[in-house]
Amino acid sequence: MPKVSPEYRDERRAHIMAAARRCFVRDGFHETSMQDLVREAGMSSGAVYRYFDSKDAVILAIAEENLDEVVTLVRESVEHGRRGVGAALAAALEFVAARHADDGFGAIALLVWSEALRNPALAARLRQSFDVAGRTLAETAGAGTATRTGLAPEDLANVLLCVLPGYLLQVTLREGEALKGIPDAVRTLWPIDTDTPPSSTS
Repeated sequence: MPKVSPEYRDERRAHIMAAARRCFVRDGFHETSMQDLVREAGMSSGAVYRYFDSKDAVILAIAEENLDEVVTLVRESVEHGRRGVGAALAAALEFVAARHADDGFGAIALLVWSEALRNPALAARLRQSFDVAGRTLAETAGAGTATRTGLAPEDLANVLLCVLPGYLLQVTLREGEALKGIPDAVRTLWPIDTDTPPSSTS
């Protein structure tokens, strides 16, 4: 039997997860069975179970991928010179809006948050990812935020993390022009140069 490459395994795993996303967005988590996922993926049961031993494992994998992508994007925005918390968060908002248009990213997020109420492993993973995102945003805010506002960077980070779920909810449930200005509004509210104190006019 020929050896299967890591790239092939990654592709098959991604294929199964894409099929699961379609099923979950269309029918919800609880109305979707593993056999539904097997049919949607066009694979044998054995092939699917080789990658995921349960529906909960698929849900957790999708949640981890979604969260990791957003956290990575925020971190890369910081590392590539987009120093402001607004710039980093706005990039994340634009990313999730584009992803939602492609594969229902926002709908999956809402389903995952609901599922976390009954799934302790999923809830723990969500908390961990929010903690990582919070630390990244706090590092982005830096000392300049405290100088400007009197807020601790960690407190501002937690406020910003309230923006993302609200935006995902709106992207999922609302349509039209109303949402397009939100990333730019975030950039304006939390500008790029967070490390420079405001100039004195006295």
